[in-house]
Amino acid sequence: MSSVKKSTERLIKKYPNRRLYDTQTSSYITLSDVKQLVLDSDEFTVVDAKTNEDLTRSILLQIILEEEAHGVPMFSSGVLSQIIRYYGHAMQGMMGSYLEKNVQAFTDIQNKFVGSAAGALEGKPFSTEMWTQFMNIQGPMMQGMMNNYIDQSKNLFLQMQEQMQSQSKAMMFGAFPFGVPPEKK
Repeated sequence: MSSVKKSTERLIKKYPNRRLYDTQTSSYITLSDVKQLVLDSDEFTVVDAKTNEDLTRSILLQIILEEEAHGVPMFSSGVLSQIIRYYGHAMQGMMGSYLEKNVQAFTDIQNKFVGSAAGALEGKPFSTEMWTQFMNIQGPMMQGMMNNYIDQSKNLFLQMQEQMQSQSKAMMFGAFPFGVPPEKK
């Protein structure tokens, strides 16, 4: 797969025989190739060849499933169970947005960390010793950043939960003449 960036979004067609056809390269590709597009930050859409239904999310989930099945899983059974419990829940929409913002925040922290590492190297080849020295210096700082991230994430979630509770109470009891019952603390 070429890693040359194109200004237009790539179109990949999925045929009934489960094959993926990249219209940009006029060739069949594999899930590994699609994964490489993701890693290269190439924009693409996967559509059903007959119906034009957007299958991008389905293909991305397939890649995640393969990654989880092989190697070191990213999601524990507990985390997956918790995510499943949010489907059909009143906060399902907010949870998706919450997870997306948190993954983006984590990516931003990772990019800052990598930027710091590159600046510390000053053009020298990266060695195990250099990594150890860097981690000895950066480790406590990174731990502090992650603790702040976790605290902010927790506070954001609690605020979202309180907001949803307030909105629910107002919707349920707002029409009654006695108003919203006082909160119990």
